[in-house]
Amino acid sequence: MQTLQVNGYDMAYLDIGQGPSLLCVHGSLCDFRIWSAVLGPLTRKHRVIAVSLRHFFPEHWDGVGDTYSIAQHTADVIAFIEKLQIGPVDLMGHSRGGHICFRVAQRRPELLRNLILAEPGGELDATLDPAFKPGPSPLAARIAASAEKIAAGDIDGGLTVFMDALEGPGSWQRLPATSKQLLRDNATTLIGQTRDKRPPFSKADAAAITTPTLFIGGAKTRGALPQVLHTLAANVAGSRTEMIPGTTHPMFEQAPQRFCEIVVEFLAG
Repeated sequence: MQTLQVNGYDMAYLDIGQGPSLLCVHGSLCDFRIWSAVLGPLTRKHRVIAVSLRHFFPEHWDGVGDTYSIAQHTADVIAFIEKLQIGPVDLMGHSRGGHICFRVAQRRPELLRNLILAEPGGELDATLDPAFKPGPSPLAARIAASAEKIAAGDIDGGLTVFMDALEGPGSWQRLPATSKQLLRDNATTLIGQTRDKRPPFSKADAAAITTPTLFIGGAKTRGALPQVLHTLAANVAGSRTEMIPGTTHPMFEQAPQRFCEIVVEFLAG
């Protein structure tokens, strides 16, 4: 593990392999360790750099303050690319990390060669979703309920609410011990996420993405994530979409070989 001071914060990261730089950005409740299943295949031809965003492991944050947001994390990723002098990079993000990577591509396309979005998290506004209603989404409401339990000290109870909302009843109980511990290590970040003020995706946002883009999804993912993926893909010019059969939201953990094959083929052009 290495660290790089970015916008006044020591950002931890892994830097493995040689070749074109592939920067990986994790999602909610995760950190750079979440990419462990794909590091082997991806580092055969690429320099893989996996970051831990501000307030995630190895930091153990107390959830206090206003420095956890999509805007802050987007600014941190941009500054990380600039300070490490690795641009232009191939940028890959999963879930909330996919949202952050989308915003990086929107703001600073010159820093990127390619963009890979694995089920980017977020909501669609009225320009992309005719059924759009202002206010918190159902998932946001579940995140708030989870964060409330975590803030009260019931870490496993809060994570049960979160995982069961994302993957279905009993999901937390079925997780292996190592996966549970990774989520516990980042549990307090959900407190910050309730104050995230995440902007919804708009048709203009999607039209602004000019970087070659690959969308990857789990064919069995529940909830709104598939709608967000397919709607964005339909509105990002020239984008490509790959769905991995038999997988859900953590598709790169469930089918790492297939995930890597898709990514490596896309990056090879």
